[in-house]
Amino acid sequence: MMNQPSAISSMGIIQLANAIHHRQLSPVEVMEEFIQRIEQRNPILNAFVYTDFEQARQKARLAEAKVMSGDELGPLHGIPTAIKDLFDSKPGWPTTFGGVRALKNNIARTACLFTERMEQAGAIIVGKTNSPILGFRATTDNYLFGPTSNPYSLEKNAGGSSGGAAAAVADYLLPFAEATDAGGSIRIPAAWCGIYGYMPSFGRIPYIIRPNAFAGTNPFVYEGFVTRSVEDALLVLNSLVGFDARDPFCFPGKPHFTLPENLSLTGWKIGYTPNLDVFPIAGSIRKVIEESVNTFETLGAHVEQVNMGFRHDHAELTETWSRIIIPMSIMALESFKRSNFDLLADHRDDFPPEFLAWVDKGHRLTLLDHYRDLEIRSEVYDSFENLFETFDLLVMPTNGALPVDNAADGNTLGPDEINGVAVDPLIGWSPAYLINLTGHPAASIPAGLSPDGLPVGLQIVGHRHADADVLLASAAFEMARPWAQYYTERGPKTSS
Repeated sequence: MMNQPSAISSMGIIQLANAIHHRQLSPVEVMEEFIQRIEQRNPILNAFVYTDFEQARQKARLAEAKVMSGDELGPLHGIPTAIKDLFDSKPGWPTTFGGVRALKNNIARTACLFTERMEQAGAIIVGKTNSPILGFRATTDNYLFGPTSNPYSLEKNAGGSSGGAAAAVADYLLPFAEATDAGGSIRIPAAWCGIYGYMPSFGRIPYIIRPNAFAGTNPFVYEGFVTRSVEDALLVLNSLVGFDARDPFCFPGKPHFTLPENLSLTGWKIGYTPNLDVFPIAGSIRKVIEESVNTFETLGAHVEQVNMGFRHDHAELTETWSRIIIPMSIMALESFKRSNFDLLADHRDDFPPEFLAWVDKGHRLTLLDHYRDLEIRSEVYDSFENLFETFDLLVMPTNGALPVDNAADGNTLGPDEINGVAVDPLIGWSPAYLINLTGHPAASIPAGLSPDGLPVGLQIVGHRHADADVLLASAAFEMARPWAQYYTERGPKTSS
């Protein structure tokens, strides 16, 4: 039996917002449609790991009352969304940090910034989406909740670490959802699920981490989101940006991003790297990417294949990223230990062996090791900055591999080889993590489908702080090569 989305649940954010503001749809009606969609599809996808429909319905009724009374409405008034079950929180809701079994009943007392700003904008948070344990891999699976399936092929994984969010948006369970990114976690699942994933410049959206306010720099950790269109992404972005003193690195002021009427890229210079010099890329992905890159030429840009000039191979770069980020996971465990909850001592079996191996490595790292890694990170940064002296944008594959099959043991890994070349199955098959070493804005846009009907993502990277350039190029590509067709032609599997 086919299970197509309803007319309402298939709407984007802008359509929903306009209909609510003009009293063509009520927030209660909208909420009921999305709750019904979640109840129908989540048992198949496992995108949500927690829902609070009672509270969502109550807030929808309050939102409807504001509409009828003529009160001023926020830009996202009455629109459902979700937060990620990792470091993100809403008071009274469980926070399992990516499916740690011992934290099943760990209840949050505070709200994360996404929760704060979405509710200020009028959005209604209906639940939490699945992610891997402490976000330390690019697939979504864990021992508590299990894997999140890919809407395009239900036996395959949605990607990670924001896989629950990406699957929910791709399959119309939500019009948008929170996604965070420390190594590709917005862009990787967006690419695998065929949707738009936007990671703004580091500092553009505040990211609040405690007890260490400076932890989000090693590597750069971004707050972001996934949507099905660029216009929708702009509406969410404008509701999230703005200074917050709790983040020592966030930008001052509150800009408002818009798209120009003319989406031409005439005169732009775009660098194209098929593999960032050193990363193996599956042939089926490379073929789709090469075809899609030509779209920028039709929009007036000059596209030129470039070399990055990296001095280290993909394995060394992956190890560098892993060494830089593992202290963040270790400190999260230490924070629980200070609260007399020693997860590693008392619940070691709650963690995958690959994660435990990296925790052990992390405890052996020295300060000198860290500074050596920062030198490699600086070389990566310099490679991007040198390229941007000549080019306005850089485009490349988001991932080197297509979606992998879900495991049955709660420990789905990525591929361990591509084109006969060994890669780290945690994250080494996706070069997306490199941008977390540099701080540039980046987006993954749907480039097309593989011969097997699986989505392929194209990554667009812009100058530091040049979010407007990435958004404009994304919108121009979407106009010239609309990816909404993938949802109707060979899109998400809607049969139950």
